[in-house]
Amino acid sequence: MHNFFEKYLSWFTLREVPFLGNMMYKKLIDQFQSPENILRASKSQLGMVDKMSLKIINGITNHKVFQDMAKKELELILKKNIQIVTLNDSTYPVLLKQIPDPPPFLTYLGKLDNSAPCISIIGSRNATSYGLSTSENLSYKLSQKGFQIVSGLARGVDTMAHKGALKANKKTIAVLGSGLNKIYPRENKSLFQAIAKKGVVFSEFKANTEPFPANFPIRNRIIAGLSCGSIVVEAAQRSGSLITARLAGEYNREVFAVPGNIRSKKSAGTHSLLKQGAKLVENEMDIIDELPHFIHAKKENSQPDSLQKQKPTHYTSDKTNRHKLIDLIEPYPVHVDVLIEKSKMNTSQITSQLLDLELEGIVTRHQGNYYSLSEEYH
Repeated sequence: MHNFFEKYLSWFTLREVPFLGNMMYKKLIDQFQSPENILRASKSQLGMVDKMSLKIINGITNHKVFQDMAKKELELILKKNIQIVTLNDSTYPVLLKQIPDPPPFLTYLGKLDNSAPCISIIGSRNATSYGLSTSENLSYKLSQKGFQIVSGLARGVDTMAHKGALKANKKTIAVLGSGLNKIYPRENKSLFQAIAKKGVVFSEFKANTEPFPANFPIRNRIIAGLSCGSIVVEAAQRSGSLITARLAGEYNREVFAVPGNIRSKKSAGTHSLLKQGAKLVENEMDIIDELPHFIHAKKENSQPDSLQKQKPTHYTSDKTNRHKLIDLIEPYPVHVDVLIEKSKMNTSQITSQLLDLELEGIVTRHQGNYYSLSEEYH
């Protein structure tokens, strides 16, 4: 117990400091390396941090007044067997760490697995039968292809997204807009338990935090941040799902939308996304075609050692194709379809070669399956 408090007390104490948001918290961690170092820093040292306010500096230097609250929260977490992952842990989700304001730490139930790519499926709480079946079917098929399905445990589309992954006997991730000790909605208690057993349930809120409406837009940035792409199945014109889609776009992640009945208000949001350039989704292959490098990487890593030894580390044995492809890629982004047409290579060859070149830092991948030469190779 002592080691537990010693490891996490500074993280939780710092969270209690008034006016200290996630963006500044991350900036402080980047500069001082640990919350312990932040709490030991002098006013002059803290004042050197860009955009640091005097209110935050005073809060940090007087942090001992917040320790009792932090200790009470840690006692509850320990009692409920809730686990914690911090920004400094190697198991912290990689893509989430890349957003401007990642949670400094997440509480969770389940088992972390960063080996498989995440994709979110989100949509209306009051979905039609079409929306519900589409969500479950997409989740089931994408789970089988190697994706971890991320959603928000809400009624409707979210619920069916989780159920589709569990039906495929695969892992799924739920991100709550409440604390882990306040399951919402209550009718999803058994689903919550199933996800915690098979996948992960995340929350950045205190364990006893109620599901206040303001929490859900905050929660949505985590759903978008965890995922390489977000699929909106069914959503009205004013919908929390559209917030998640907007954030996904801001994070340079792919945005997908499922078309619906043009007369249905519940599809107005998805149609709006399509007009703005979201990728239209009819089946799971529409997603896989846009994100082949994630699946390709998963297959490479999952091969038995005996098979890996039979193949070179990279698919670069065909040097002619490799050089031809590099010659076709320009400093200005080129779409993968143009590369396929000009190179006369098939899709699997192209995606394999592009993945290798991306991993080697020779090319840069942009949103929408566009590629350009990295700056040092111009």
